[in-house]
Amino acid sequence: MTFEREVLTTSDGDELILDHAPGPKNSPRVLLLHGLEGSAYSLHTQGLAVLVAHAGWCATVLNFRSCARDPADIRRRLPNRRPRLYHAGDTNDVDLVVKRLRRREPSSPLYAVGFSLGGSVLLKWLGDSPNASLVDRAATISVPYDLEASSRFLERPVGRLYVRHFTKRMKTKALDVLRRFPRETTHIDVARVRAARTVREFDECLTAPLHGFANAADYYDRVSAKQYLKGIATPTLCINSEDDPFFPREALMDARERASPSVEFRVTTWGGHTGFVAGPWPWRPSYWVEELVIDWLGQVAQARVA
Repeated sequence: MTFEREVLTTSDGDELILDHAPGPKNSPRVLLLHGLEGSAYSLHTQGLAVLVAHAGWCATVLNFRSCARDPADIRRRLPNRRPRLYHAGDTNDVDLVVKRLRRREPSSPLYAVGFSLGGSVLLKWLGDSPNASLVDRAATISVPYDLEASSRFLERPVGRLYVRHFTKRMKTKALDVLRRFPRETTHIDVARVRAARTVREFDECLTAPLHGFANAADYYDRVSAKQYLKGIATPTLCINSEDDPFFPREALMDARERASPSVEFRVTTWGGHTGFVAGPWPWRPSYWVEELVIDWLGQVAQARVA
């Protein structure tokens, strides 16, 4: 998938990088929010962007701060201007982008889809922002609705196998921020960041203090998507699997009970974490959840045409 890049300036003087996949004029636009340490060039983001293009729509990927990649070398991360990274409750950038897209295309349907952490950000925004009505429909895939429960679940040996490479990449970026902004980050314990081995340890010593939270527990309590589900009025589809290695089944059931009538949950027995694949793998895989999301979002577009 080839993107057209746009760079926005945020209110705090940072850069926000959008990657657009153009489509026909006045066609629906889908805002994509990637998962932890993802980008516009992640497999799940690229896959959905391709399906969006096949539907005759437009796609826009919001690269969370510190996550954008160099189109000439996608292994190279583009650092931000401000001493910060991103987190599961950071909805200000989503708000900025949604308002910008809506102003540009006031008559076109606008949808939003979030994967994992990106879905957590999206659900918080939908349940908390006065601008949530600017999005016609939304969908999320494999959201960890309770970050406290998720962090404990990832402490299991199998969970640590999944997150080891994530924590390594997050620490590399965090140490780069601390190096570039020493005056603004004197309250961060560099040694603790280097020693962090789990997601919770990283959130305790870096995510929380860098972004204004008292500690990891405070961060989890204030931003977890579960408490915002009841406030969602936008039609929203939430897809999860009971065997998700990032999130316990009991917490998933709790989130479903908290949701407003506008939120539709679809829970499968198998699928892992954003791994809903059918067909003869690896020869002809079918990413059926992404296809389901496109069909579900398209109900609005079809209704408008009718």
